[in-house]
Amino acid sequence: MASPALASAPLRPHGLCFDPDDACRHLATVDPHLGALMNRVGEYRMRPEPTQSLFTALLRSIVYQQLSGKAASTILGRVNRLFAPRRFPAPGELLEISPERLREAGLSAAKTAAVRDLAARTLDGTVPSLARIRRMDDEAIIERLTVVKGIGRWTAEMLLIFRLGRPDVLPLNDLGVRKGFGMTFRTRKLPEPSVMARRGERWRPYRSVASWYLWRALEL
Repeated sequence: MASPALASAPLRPHGLCFDPDDACRHLATVDPHLGALMNRVGEYRMRPEPTQSLFTALLRSIVYQQLSGKAASTILGRVNRLFAPRRFPAPGELLEISPERLREAGLSAAKTAAVRDLAARTLDGTVPSLARIRRMDDEAIIERLTVVKGIGRWTAEMLLIFRLGRPDVLPLNDLGVRKGFGMTFRTRKLPEPSVMARRGERWRPYRSVASWYLWRALEL
């Protein structure tokens, strides 16, 4: 769970609700081994992607699941063109269009069902507004979003890190984070989530920053 003070803190000019310099100093102090990786990688450069609405961010996430970036971008473009001249559909508009037309745009049957469920749950308030979600803690957000078809814990965690700029998310089942952890701490095999969780306790309340550096370990 995020620190309430950090979760509800106002966004800074870089889109984060925390000071990345403070976070890096904390991590290097509590875990010198991680600090050595941070020195090799350099400045923390992650900045949240601009987000106009939670619905559009999650719709994009569903479309991009298990596809290359190019293929997903093409399909998302076709879906959006169904609602021209709007750049992006509103939830009600997406529900008004037939599932067959969404399939013709390139969505699979599962993704068609998922985006329609997302639209319905946005309209009924299950998926909160962006203004409301910024006042919720991380676990409450994950619990609310994973009710939607096609939205699992990993998708919700990625939204927390890369869209909302939350500081204390450790995606234990992310393959990149697990590989980066194994390389950084020289484990003989892919580390179990429980091992990462124990180490990650010392990184609180900046586990998102630690995760970002573990991703970067794969690029060194």
